[in-house]
Amino acid sequence: MDFQPLTDSNGVTLSGALILTPKLFQDERGFFSESWNQRIWKEIMRKQCQESKPFVQDNHSKSIKNTLRGLHFQISPDIQGKLVRCIVGEIFDVAVDLRLNSGSFGKWGGINISSTNKKQIWIPEGFAHGFLTLSDEAEVLYKTTSFWNPTCERTIRWDDETIGINWPINSPDSAQPKLSEKDNKAISLEQINREDLF
Repeated sequence: MDFQPLTDSNGVTLSGALILTPKLFQDERGFFSESWNQRIWKEIMRKQCQESKPFVQDNHSKSIKNTLRGLHFQISPDIQGKLVRCIVGEIFDVAVDLRLNSGSFGKWGGINISSTNKKQIWIPEGFAHGFLTLSDEAEVLYKTTSFWNPTCERTIRWDDETIGINWPINSPDSAQPKLSEKDNKAISLEQINREDLF
């Protein structure tokens, strides 16, 4: 599995966040890919000087085109790291650094991940996560390092001006993405209590 750091639009590295590309073995019958391997994962984490915490939960979501989920994160004691991949369709996946002591605090990085390119994104603890569905429908799988805990969950507005994510929303009919009730009530980064940041 190849990996490279996730960067913002100015090329600033979001320390710890990674883009991963599994090896693909393909012929006229189809393909085979090892999407995750514990030994390889531990070695990647070691090279990145990150702790290799065990994954404890797998999540699977399905979304129609122009659905935006996020920006979500969990605070202590159930802070989550997420390993995200798209198995049907295509999404624009985003990570936002919320670590107060980080040189890239408030910066974001985003990439297209799809069932075609097979890329994955590792979003470490201390980041918020969100994605926009680009295809007619998309199915996303992600592993987490902590269980979902609604009392620890926090949501920042997808269009927060302080963060300034450049979502690939190009047509007038898609200017307002489809949001859940929870995401529609999200607050800005400035409104988030500093105690809820990392």
